[in-house]
Amino acid sequence: MKTRVPMTTRREFLYAACATMSTAPQTCSIRRIERQTIWHGRDGGTTWFHPRVCAIPGPQRTLLMTVQSISGSDYFGPVHWSESRDLGRTWSAPAPIPGMGRVTNPDGVEEGSCDTVPEYHAPTRSVIAMAHNVYYKDGKLTRPSELRWPVYVVRDSAGRWSPLRKLEWDNPEASAMYTSGCSQRVTLANGDILVPLSYGPLGRTDRAVCTVLCAFDGRTLRIRRAGNERRLAVKRGLLEPSLATLAGRYYMTIRAEDDHGYVTTSRDGLQWEPIRPWSWDNGEPLTLSTTQQHWLTHSDGLWLVYTRKDASNINVMRWRAPLYVAQVDLKRLQLIRASEQIVFPISADGVNAPKNVAHLGNFHTNAVTPEFSMVTVGETLPAMEFRGDTLLARVHWTRPNRNA
Repeated sequence: MKTRVPMTTRREFLYAACATMSTAPQTCSIRRIERQTIWHGRDGGTTWFHPRVCAIPGPQRTLLMTVQSISGSDYFGPVHWSESRDLGRTWSAPAPIPGMGRVTNPDGVEEGSCDTVPEYHAPTRSVIAMAHNVYYKDGKLTRPSELRWPVYVVRDSAGRWSPLRKLEWDNPEASAMYTSGCSQRVTLANGDILVPLSYGPLGRTDRAVCTVLCAFDGRTLRIRRAGNERRLAVKRGLLEPSLATLAGRYYMTIRAEDDHGYVTTSRDGLQWEPIRPWSWDNGEPLTLSTTQQHWLTHSDGLWLVYTRKDASNINVMRWRAPLYVAQVDLKRLQLIRASEQIVFPISADGVNAPKNVAHLGNFHTNAVTPEFSMVTVGETLPAMEFRGDTLLARVHWTRPNRNA
């Protein structure tokens, strides 16, 4: 019997009929994009990377951000948290999250956490910060594709952090690793959570993706069911899937290593259609290079944030700048080219040369208020020992976002 997952909110049902009648909602668009620098890592000191924000409702809306330092390629410090009580204008000094530091294992390898994503869980009034474990030895990343799994901590309504826990999964196809690092999740109306996973068995290089339906009691995440598998047998396969939902339909965007990014949809959040490469609304494919894409969600439609190949960035590593946003044609699952805008432009330091361009490949999005959503990203300039600024963009809408 096919399992049906409840729609995330009752209002989603009301939107479902009109969403399936048209190709893409045209009632809302981006009014303007406002940019600011949170921390000036280019000037020295700590470069705060992987900035990801969630909004905590209340009489005064609080924004909670997780960040960690970067000092080399995929070499991150302990996970920290910061908060803002003025919708991101100012932020508290980052403080360590207990349990998300580093420990030294008996074999001398250090184990930590990275790629953390915090999301608010309304039924328990808590924040789940999910990451995956990571290993370092002699100041470098080691075991990049072995013995890795999702880990998480929970911050309760009083601001207390739980111990670090592992999301347990006994799938033999995930014997080498499984991860939900950098991914967007979906919380359902009944409190269950859809978590996208990228995973693979020992002895196989390419990873598959699926979603798992998890129960959460305010302390522990437990996998209840797993959906069908989608796979691409090219290099490392399918990576860093992210989820969104609108009008009773679920969407997954996926990083890949064949110069494409992929998209698929589901009616229940578990059984996914065959993947298809992202393209423009004229059918021309986007050229991507093993980079993330994330959803910018709105009650009137979906937008995608991404990097891609363009004449302006031909010499930028993996074309990781600028950072773009475009609206999704929901019927055809294509990007509306006329809607594309630049969230963060190409920026260089010192001599304007490719090696000095700030890379923007790790970013996050969040619906903060009905009036604006937020994109956060940490720069890295490899030629400057991976220093970079921590950036924030407010995407202002022409119509209120009823899901914020």
